[in-house]
Amino acid sequence: MSLGQGGPQQQWDPWKPNSQQPWSGGGSNQSPDWAALADAAEARAKRRRLMLIGGGALAALAIGTAVAVAVVSSNGGDGTSPGTSAQPPGGSDTGLPGPTGTVPSFAPTSAPPPLDPMDFIAGAEKDKAPLSPDVLFPGTRLTMGGTVYRKGPTADTGNCASAAKSTLPKVLNDNGCTRLIRVTYTKDDVAVTVGVAVFDTEARATRAKRQADKKSIVRSLSGGGVKDFCSGAVCRSTTNSYGRYTYFTIAGFTTGKDVTTRDTAVFAIGDDLQEFTFRQIRRRGVAQASAAADE
Repeated sequence: MSLGQGGPQQQWDPWKPNSQQPWSGGGSNQSPDWAALADAAEARAKRRRLMLIGGGALAALAIGTAVAVAVVSSNGGDGTSPGTSAQPPGGSDTGLPGPTGTVPSFAPTSAPPPLDPMDFIAGAEKDKAPLSPDVLFPGTRLTMGGTVYRKGPTADTGNCASAAKSTLPKVLNDNGCTRLIRVTYTKDDVAVTVGVAVFDTEARATRAKRQADKKSIVRSLSGGGVKDFCSGAVCRSTTNSYGRYTYFTIAGFTTGKDVTTRDTAVFAIGDDLQEFTFRQIRRRGVAQASAAADE
């Protein structure tokens, strides 16, 4: 049993002033316990080594974290690995901040929308290009799908009713027809006359087409080597419209023979000239739209 000094026994610490030293006895003439001192010193040294090792590990971890943050920041600051995109799949790079942190801006480079050719053939106010039989039907021959048709006589009148028969004159007058252009093409003993009626608006041309019936036919145009046709014989006729134009065909035999459903040559010449007329009117719109775009 160790003796105290009037209070609880204190643990001796050589680094702490006035702490009690571990003597083997209670007297002042006793020598120190060197084995206990050595054990205490070794324990303190061990604690110091552990503290140094722990502090070094924490410092290394802090340095590693700082390096990792620096690497992430150099990769864009979004936490993605090098070579990967921070945007959703299918996204675009446009609009991502640049190296300066600002979004690059670009001047608009898109061209204005092209002009609609229909706008130039839908009304008289824009449809100002020259118009005549030779403008709509140029040359002396027409080739359609390998078939060659010879161009015959042409006609142009402001009295639309005079170039029409049966119920067509009234239809043309009621809708304000201003002009009727005609041309005839032939192949062998088959002939077709195309009549193009001109109106001020697309609405009037469309209404004229709708009001025309099976008896609304254009007068066939003969002369210049083309015999009279479709004056009393049965012929095949068509009616259509595009823009402010309504166009008609009348096709038959120059021999005066009636047309039947078996006469494919008559149907072919009528269909070919109807298609060619449509193309020519459309080209008229395309040409005027192109010229207006270049101004």
